[in-house]
Amino acid sequence: MKRLNYLMNGLAVLAIIVLFSQCAGNADKQATNAPVQAGGLSEMKIAYVEIDTLLAKYNFCVDLNEAMVKKSENVRLTLNQKAQELDKQKQEFQTKYQNNAYLSPERAQQEYNRIAKLEQDLQTLSNKLQSELMSENEKNSLQLRDSINAFLKEYNKTKGYSMIISNTGFDNLLYADSIYNITREILSGLNARYSSPTKK
Repeated sequence: MKRLNYLMNGLAVLAIIVLFSQCAGNADKQATNAPVQAGGLSEMKIAYVEIDTLLAKYNFCVDLNEAMVKKSENVRLTLNQKAQELDKQKQEFQTKYQNNAYLSPERAQQEYNRIAKLEQDLQTLSNKLQSELMSENEKNSLQLRDSINAFLKEYNKTKGYSMIISNTGFDNLLYADSIYNITREILSGLNARYSSPTKK
């Protein structure tokens, strides 16, 4: 169950990081496919966005992550409770069996089969709930990607960047002058456009 907890708590963040990589990849592809201006590479207008900052401070991303953590915690609590109940029944069965408390071997077998079915049902429920969480996480990732892509498309109509690069630590960008960092501007625009359902 602890493994499940770590898995669920990490799912949202992992998927969102992957999402931003995909989002940045799409933006890079669009920029790469754009014709190079007559002046060549020196005429290109380039900027970068710090993805870690967006993940931490874009309110839509924060809300999605908090919702996923809560749902993951609910799943963990539900599965833990059912597992504890099952363990209790297993122990009771074992005690009765060792004390010859069952009227017949057939009755003991029936109880054993019933508990085995409960265990199988719990595993099925665990798989189902985890699958639902993963599906919802994928849906959230798509919504987040669409939100950012839509904003960048609108934003760049007036800014005219040839390329907007994503930067996570040292993964994509080894060095760039901070004048090319438009993270605050992008973050401010995204948050201004987003209305949190919890604050309505």
